Amino acid sequence: MELCALREVIDGPLAEIAHRFSRALSGRWPHRALVIFTRECTGRPRKVAGAPELVDRITVEELDAIKAGMTSSDAHAGPAVLGGAQHWIWAVRDPCGTLLVLVPRARAELHDPAPLAAAFGIVATSIRQQVAQASPDYLAESRAASTERARTVAELTASHEAELTGILATLRSPTLDDPHARAAATDTASAALIAVRSRRAADRELAEEEPATAYERLRREIGPLLRHQRITADYAAPAADGRPIPGEVASGARALTRSVVLAFAGHSGVDRLRIAWSCENDVLIADIRDRAGAALDAPALRRNLAGRVHTLRANLDIEAVPGWATRVSIRFPLDPPATGGPEPQLAQVNRREREVLALVAAGRRNKAIAAELGIAESTVKFHVAALLKKLGVSSRGEAAALGMRAGMILDAAT
Repeated sequence: MELCALREVIDGPLAEIAHRFSRALSGRWPHRALVIFTRECTGRPRKVAGAPELVDRITVEELDAIKAGMTSSDAHAGPAVLGGAQHWIWAVRDPCGTLLVLVPRARAELHDPAPLAAAFGIVATSIRQQVAQASPDYLAESRAASTERARTVAELTASHEAELTGILATLRSPTLDDPHARAAATDTASAALIAVRSRRAADRELAEEEPATAYERLRREIGPLLRHQRITADYAAPAADGRPIPGEVASGARALTRSVVLAFAGHSGVDRLRIAWSCENDVLIADIRDRAGAALDAPALRRNLAGRVHTLRANLDIEAVPGWATRVSIRFPLDPPATGGPEPQLAQVNRREREVLALVAAGRRNKAIAAELGIAESTVKFHVAALLKKLGVSSRGEAAALGMRAGMILDAAT
């Protein structure tokens, strides 16, 4: 696989990485479906490309079963259940647990899997880095996916519960004949109702993190950062019985907390940090402070965090008193916006298109945008046309309005 093709795979929106990887692999490993499975992406753990009638039916449970069956090898070829049916698959597991599954066009062994594993290793590493950095692009895409999935699951669950409850009420009626048949049907409907509610609970477990678990993961990530800095960290974990944290909020909170810790660690006078998380009703609070009053560059720190803070609708507060104490507090709302925002459309926009959209939202014309970004005016026109299509709008004004709603002018300025 050529390195240029691999670069194109990892350079673009995370939501579309499966489609780009599928195109790159199609020549050497022809297939009709591709799945990348990683539990690190809470919003979209399955990234799929290929025949919708297959990939849309693949479940997390089926992918977990494939991973569990690969204990002795990092590559596998053989039959497996996908989308509720048996298929011949090629599977590769990255050392960190990310899984790649291909459904080949013809049943065949996976000869010399090393090149495929190497290419997938780079893709899996790119995904992990994007999740760890929690860029505004990733957070917007993850929140949009989580919101849409939660809405769909809630609607389907409510519909199925209503139908099954109605069936049970009818079956339990004493006026029906044949008590044996009625009892058997009642048991079946009851089992189905339990399964529906269990699926909802399983989806919630995948999309959310318990506060103590999310904070413990933060501790493991911060430890290596401070190990060689001679800085003592005092940790204060949130209450164990707090409200579960949406996955994209937990990921973003960890990334921002790490950024603040690194900012403190860059000052020679800092020898002790207090790193605390707490939950108050519908808000997660990250509080990082030192006792020496490090002279943090507050404007630079705000610029560094601005995109992620805005995407998560968080509030950043920096109290810096040199020689006394410095405190950084970030409040993350746990609930999604009350009304629909532009995140689903923006999730499809790549990095360069976001830059163009930010400048369009700032009122710049194509010539000025081209000069600022150092690209040709014809390239700007191409990006604007792509933006209109991806955002589902017909004019620059509508695109600018979406960009302003999403704070794109702020992103451009920072």
